[in-house]
Amino acid sequence: MSLQLDAIADIVTGGLVALLAVPLAMTFWRMVRGPSLADRFVAVDMLTGIAVAIAALTASLTARREFLDVAIGIALMSFVATCAFAAFLERKR
Repeated sequence: MSLQLDAIADIVTGGLVALLAVPLAMTFWRMVRGPSLADRFVAVDMLTGIAVAIAALTASLTARREFLDVAIGIALMSFVATCAFAAFLERKR
């Protein structure tokens, strides 16, 4: 019974990783085509959010904790970059 649940969890997790390819592509398109610098930066912030989700799902799929460390690192860098960009926009005015 446990093996069946593990197999189902692996299939679902793999499907979710594949499903995240759609918002990843749409966000990348917005980053390239964004009409303003702020739109592009929001797209980059969204890309990092998707990367965190992919890293967390990969950690679940492979049962390796290292991917969670990667997810936390990406989230922290994204937070610092967002704060820096907000400060940049405030000084620009």
